[in-house]
Amino acid sequence: MAQVLEFKLPDLGEGLTEAEIVRWLVAVGDVVAIDQPVVEVETAKAMVEVPCPYGGVVTARYGEEGTELPVGAPLLTVAVGASEPAPEPESAPAADGGSGETSGNVLVGYGTGAPAARRRRVRPATAVVTASVEAPVAVAEAVPDRAGPVPVISPLVRRLARQNGLDLRALDGSGRDGLILRCDVELAIERMEQAVQAPPAPTTAPTTALAATGAVTERVPLRGVRGAVADKLSRSRREIPEATCWVDADATELMAARTAANAAGGPKISLIALLARICTAALARFPELNSTVDMEAREIVRLRDVHLGFAAQTERGLVVPVVRDAQDRSAESLSAEFARLTEAGRTGTLTPGDLTGGTFTLNNYGVFGVDGSTPIINHPEAAMLGIGRIVAKPWVHDGELAIRQVVQLSLTFDHRVCDGGTAGGFLRYVADCVEQPAVLLRTL
Repeated sequence: MAQVLEFKLPDLGEGLTEAEIVRWLVAVGDVVAIDQPVVEVETAKAMVEVPCPYGGVVTARYGEEGTELPVGAPLLTVAVGASEPAPEPESAPAADGGSGETSGNVLVGYGTGAPAARRRRVRPATAVVTASVEAPVAVAEAVPDRAGPVPVISPLVRRLARQNGLDLRALDGSGRDGLILRCDVELAIERMEQAVQAPPAPTTAPTTALAATGAVTERVPLRGVRGAVADKLSRSRREIPEATCWVDADATELMAARTAANAAGGPKISLIALLARICTAALARFPELNSTVDMEAREIVRLRDVHLGFAAQTERGLVVPVVRDAQDRSAESLSAEFARLTEAGRTGTLTPGDLTGGTFTLNNYGVFGVDGSTPIINHPEAAMLGIGRIVAKPWVHDGELAIRQVVQLSLTFDHRVCDGGTAGGFLRYVADCVEQPAVLLRTL
């Protein structure tokens, strides 16, 4: 007799407490193998394919694509030990108990790495379809009128509506096929609260506050990557007393050195890799800036290794991948790692490990065509080096006016870890290396 086991959203590490369902990789009735990826989710760190620790027939899925679930919420149920759909699923035992085919993983979110078997579609019996609708799963009912049923939605959304006395049949869902999402319910609740709290408006005044300020066209939830960025930047501004200094530098010789190096053959060296190499050399001279502050112990913690983060704009928002042990890498190695991480950011395949543990950030905002910026420090780091665009400008060179390639460099630093003398010394060394790359040779 088949045993129906419930697979819950696992702890994906790095302190993550929730994830959004991006794409289901299996359907009700599919046969899955142990550790086969069954759903793709988006966390505040990265896109992750979640493997199931059980092998059997999928009997129910919980949550529509676009639904946000907390860690520990049900994802799906699997009939273990059956080659055809099982009857209506019952409450499943714990993931580490019972018999049947399981992977036995402790952190099931990442699986054992065994190759996934090819999926086989099994025609579901009527009992399975009924169970999956009651579960609920990603199946939508028709909505003939306002008095009829609503599309099947997440149990979390239903509970939120129930707790606030909200009738889901009165809402228009913004999700696919009219699916009601959590943001729809939250917006309706907010409108209810505004209606209760707002005093009666004079007959000559606008009937609503929104009419006075302009109609709201869209509400964008702060979640996933955007929410994580918002939380981190807000914390940085609250906790870090930051200051910024900047200087213009003549980058003509650096650009010529890069051109010559790439013309000599071998892997191409990127400009950001050269700037990163200069940055790590500067941190070796001014280690105060490769540190963090432990306010509970009232200590500045200086770090030995430079894990260099770099700001990258992607379709999913701003991400800061980290190049590990940048101080030990050559310009070629740095170029390759920057390219790998940039491509992973573009395709949404960065792992939580790729996005955490940075000790210093390099921010090349020149790619947006701007000269300068006062960026917010990537908490809990102590500093960030900003690079503006490199543009032809009039410049005094060897006592004469000439057209040179000029870049603005800025350093935002935590004033708790050092004073202006240290920050200025770091920035001046970086500028000297940009203007005269031979300066860097003395530290290699």
